[in-house]
Amino acid sequence: MVKCEKPERYIQQLVKHWGHKMATTYDEGDGMGVFPFSEHTNAVMTAHKDGIGITLTTADHEENVRMRGVIEEHIDRFAFREAPLEYEWKDAEEA
Repeated sequence: MVKCEKPERYIQQLVKHWGHKMATTYDEGDGMGVFPFSEHTNAVMTAHKDGIGITLTTADHEENVRMRGVIEEHIDRFAFREAPLEYEWKDAEEA
């Protein structure tokens, strides 16, 4: 989870940005973006009133850590007025 002021807007911007490289989808009713980075790596981002919920699925821990950085960098870029944001990541066994 990352707290921010305009979660739906940032997800929409990411869908458009990454949509040039992969088949992203966006469900406006749920404020949900889906990002299939590769065969084993994908992210689902959901807009909440106070931030973005992020579910990141990867094949291994190293890829998970790397992709967390990629996602953080991109959200911070679009949320530049309030960046750097604070990200709260939980591993599957913690959820």
